[in-house]
Amino acid sequence: MSEQIIGMRQWFETPPGRYLLAWEKDQFDRAVADIFGYHALQLGLPELDALEANRMPHKWLALSQPESAGTLRKPAFLTEYPALPFEENSLDLVVLPHSLELNLDPHATLREVERVLVPEGKLVICCMNPQSLWGLRQRRAHLYQRLGFGQLFLPDAGEFIGWRRLRDWLRLLSFEVESSSFGCYRPAMSTEKWLNRYDWMDGMGERWWPIFGAAYFLVAVKRVRGAMMIGPAWRTQKSIATAPVPLANRSHRHRHHHHRTRRT
Repeated sequence: MSEQIIGMRQWFETPPGRYLLAWEKDQFDRAVADIFGYHALQLGLPELDALEANRMPHKWLALSQPESAGTLRKPAFLTEYPALPFEENSLDLVVLPHSLELNLDPHATLREVERVLVPEGKLVICCMNPQSLWGLRQRRAHLYQRLGFGQLFLPDAGEFIGWRRLRDWLRLLSFEVESSSFGCYRPAMSTEKWLNRYDWMDGMGERWWPIFGAAYFLVAVKRVRGAMMIGPAWRTQKSIATAPVPLANRSHRHRHHHHRTRRT
């Protein structure tokens, strides 16, 4: 899986990758700007600062493998996504930029996110859309590769999750999808020149075939029956189990977190 993560991160440096990241950055900035609270967490993809527009005082970046210090813009720590070092009901916002696709067990990751979010906490997700021109080209390329020729357009980084399928997963975990959108309607072109020639398709696609964008974006809220929000006074200093281990200090303090039981 680490090789797949590296492959997808390298793909984001290509013209179609940069085009996709620009759209996703705009979506995240709009979505998180007015989400309030104290603690926010981003899982993976340090190239995209999905929490930059959010004003919460405590923001972390969780990574599944080491990164160079130059890529990090917020406190970061290493962890397995299905075993986050936070207490139950302790985070106000979690963002997942392609984190489910780059995970061996996306179900376990979603269950863990549900565990650490407070009631009415927000979850923001961005994924590749398999039902798109890009997804169609990827499936065709897989077929050609089985015949012994051709190259993949998108990185081979796990299974892309359809929007309806993900929505059903979230409903089973008591999340309510508040909003969703699709974007990046240009054909699967590898060069910036040809991508720019089809820039008119973004406006056309949003109007005429909105569910076939190359990526989709959604915002969900954790609903808990019987929960009553009574304002900020309910939060105590014990709401965070322990400060996440920074990358620089992880080797020194790793033994203190070794006893944590992974949730499945």
